[in-house]
Amino acid sequence: MLSLADAHCHLDPVYFPEGPDAVMQRALDTGVVGFVVVGVGDTLGPAREAVALARRIPDRVCACVGIHPHDAATWSESVQAELHELARTSEVAAVGEIGLDYHYDHSPRPVQRDVFARLIGLAREAGKPIVVHTREAAADTLAILESEGAREVGGIVHCFSEDKAFAERALDLGFDLSFSGIVTFKSARAVQEVAGWAPPNRILVETDSPYLAPVPMRGKPCEPAMVWHTARRVAELRRTALEELAAVTLANTERRFGKVFAQSSRRS
Repeated sequence: MLSLADAHCHLDPVYFPEGPDAVMQRALDTGVVGFVVVGVGDTLGPAREAVALARRIPDRVCACVGIHPHDAATWSESVQAELHELARTSEVAAVGEIGLDYHYDHSPRPVQRDVFARLIGLAREAGKPIVVHTREAAADTLAILESEGAREVGGIVHCFSEDKAFAERALDLGFDLSFSGIVTFKSARAVQEVAGWAPPNRILVETDSPYLAPVPMRGKPCEPAMVWHTARRVAELRRTALEELAAVTLANTERRFGKVFAQSSRRS
């Protein structure tokens, strides 16, 4: 049986006006059986929607809730309180995505760092892993993970785009590495090196839909069905069969997020 999980996707109506069910069905038709749906935005609407989707389709979906670094300036005590309540529900598998983004600086860097630290604390209180977003902020990301005790909960570095030195530190802190369509890009040699080298029990694959469509789908809106292109490239880099890569990353996703996806409808 050849099955796969998408370890990080955004299925908000703003991205997919047709709704998540049609998008997920297209992925299911290809053998994608599990979806880690991330709810972040400039309000808590996407977080609530991700939880509602996981509640409605519990055999296929688990949710993540958090504050993206782009939206760190929206943090407030009331937002933190609601996130804490959401994070404690069974539908929520992780707090995220959270972290730092120094490429766009949509929120001031000191605010990003403060909110990142606060949300690691929230994850520790809830006993949930975290999903880390980091872009052009490697040193500060690692420093905050270390200083805020993120090792206690672990998690994943999603959409991995750093180098081997960063990967080694992240692995040491108890984080898995999740590869997106970036690994299929010709220019992404550092990411490809890590994908070929990382321990097999510490890797996941994702789409980060609707962003970062993998080769050969560049220029199109990304969706979970496309995760196979990323998986195929990671398998090539590791010189392993796609079947083995799919099985390993599905098992790693289920382990990391504490979710076993339904066995039915898995395609051979």
